[in-house]
Amino acid sequence: MGVGLWRFTLSAFAGVLVFFHGFCSSEKGPCRLPSISFSHHEAKKITHDFGFMINDISAPNYSFMHQATTAPAISYYDYIIVGGGTAGCPLAATLSQNYSVLLLERGGAPYGNPNITNMGAFGAPFTDESPSSPAQRFVSEDGVINSRARVLGGGSCLNAGFYTRAAADYVEAVGWDSGMVKESYEWVEKVVAFEPPMLQWQSAVRDGLLEVGVMPYNGFTYDHIYGTKVGGSIFDRDGHRHTAADLLQYANPTGLTLLLHATVHKITFRRKGVVRPMAHGVIFRDALGHKHKAYLKRGSKAKSSEIIISAGALGSPQTLMLSGVGPAQHLKAHNITLVLDQPMVGQRMSDNPMNAIYVPSPIPVEVSLIQVVGITHLGSYIEAASGENFAGGSPQRDFGMFSPKIGQLATVPPKERTPEAIAKAIDSMSKLEETAFRGGFILEKIMGPVSTGHLELRTRNPNDNPSVTFNYFKEPEDVQRCVQGMQIIEKIIDSKAFSKFKYDYLTVPALINMTLNFPVNLLPKHDNASASLEQFCKDTVMTIWHYHGGCQVGTVVDHDYKVIGVDALRVIDGSTFNYSPGTNPQATVMMLGRYMGLRILMERLGKDLSK
Repeated sequence: MGVGLWRFTLSAFAGVLVFFHGFCSSEKGPCRLPSISFSHHEAKKITHDFGFMINDISAPNYSFMHQATTAPAISYYDYIIVGGGTAGCPLAATLSQNYSVLLLERGGAPYGNPNITNMGAFGAPFTDESPSSPAQRFVSEDGVINSRARVLGGGSCLNAGFYTRAAADYVEAVGWDSGMVKESYEWVEKVVAFEPPMLQWQSAVRDGLLEVGVMPYNGFTYDHIYGTKVGGSIFDRDGHRHTAADLLQYANPTGLTLLLHATVHKITFRRKGVVRPMAHGVIFRDALGHKHKAYLKRGSKAKSSEIIISAGALGSPQTLMLSGVGPAQHLKAHNITLVLDQPMVGQRMSDNPMNAIYVPSPIPVEVSLIQVVGITHLGSYIEAASGENFAGGSPQRDFGMFSPKIGQLATVPPKERTPEAIAKAIDSMSKLEETAFRGGFILEKIMGPVSTGHLELRTRNPNDNPSVTFNYFKEPEDVQRCVQGMQIIEKIIDSKAFSKFKYDYLTVPALINMTLNFPVNLLPKHDNASASLEQFCKDTVMTIWHYHGGCQVGTVVDHDYKVIGVDALRVIDGSTFNYSPGTNPQATVMMLGRYMGLRILMERLGKDLSK
């Protein structure tokens, strides 16, 4: 395939719209199991022993799951959890063993939606901009296109599926109990983690990493260890996604009430007769806009009842601010009654920047997301994704993880997104040669990061995205880590191990120039970006959806994740992280939900429940 075709490919993709017609399905709700069913543990054993998967296990019949429209006007619980995401689901499942729990999720269920459950449809939810979409797009003030989850299971329903634990020194630095952490990871892994199949592209990247010195080879492991490894995946060997929502199978069905399409507008506080504000209820609205109130139980036996926010790195600081906990002047500007002046709410927001080089392949490559990772001593992580996506046996004209459908390559202004423009974009893409979609990306993500930003409210509507600035590459240390990571990628591309997946005439500088032509963000491009890796990092920055902060431990919450300055309120999710754990955070966020659920029960019951 000639360079001319690639120029045509790039120009065509630049016009592909963010809501390109892909796979779209309506919310079908929970699916019922067939009359003969298997537990997830039994199904995983069958998968291991016989090499096939029992598909229906991913569609549980949760008796405790209801639409919020069915909720009473007023209700009472021992625990109220705001957000049924990656942390909220394991947290609710754990607390429900001993107490009544209300879990409020603003989105729908992932079950019955092939755009979520099938690897081949990865990216499709990001193209759906309807209010019922499981993905809610936002663009940071930096000009980087991003997304937040709006579905039961949170980001685990949308991400690339890589599963890996935090490093041992991370666990020690945070102050977690290592034994309980290990047990909590294993509790999660029994349901959602799998060893991925290693095919040609991912194997070539693995061997390339070893050839260029990212040593040693650690094989398949969930652990975060320096060198090259194969990590876990929440996609099973049939390409079916397993999410944090599946962890609700651990729940006590008589102890849990899960409400879907329940949007929390604010947390209410008692201020009379208490030393400091005490959270005691939430106000939420259902899909029809009807208001409901849920309160913590009162009385001596319920004195330890709490509200827990697990709404994610955007949703948790946003919820605190809407409830009157945040920077006083900012809340005053939005006419929000102040409960506590907490200037650090929404501060120190971070997103691990990602940069990549696209490598067209002269031979077919498998569909793969993230499976191999090189964990360097330089502060950068090297990963890869590849292949065409397939649907119904026909090639889907796509760039997989970096598809224009996801929004990373889309810059068409909303007013120009006409039916005629859509039809033109679809037609242009359909005329491209299949070889234009054959290849993959080798990417690097920096650890940390050091650069931080902030989050502010735009409106008082909880359905609206807040304004967020991440300040990508503001600190020189982050830039240097990116440069060193890109230099490793350059060596991998030129390695003997990777040679069969690269056209001989396409040099690394040519591939860099090609990648620079991708409109991956809304930032201006610089003439020197092809010659300067520093500028390349800044000009081609993307997200890998690992943003965190805004309610950090030590400033907004204490080491028990209790909100400082008020009572009966915690935040448990990635918004509390000071920096991102491991190469990919989802395993640790799920672990944290389980871990803190156990800690809360142990604190309240006065006994060790970790076993």
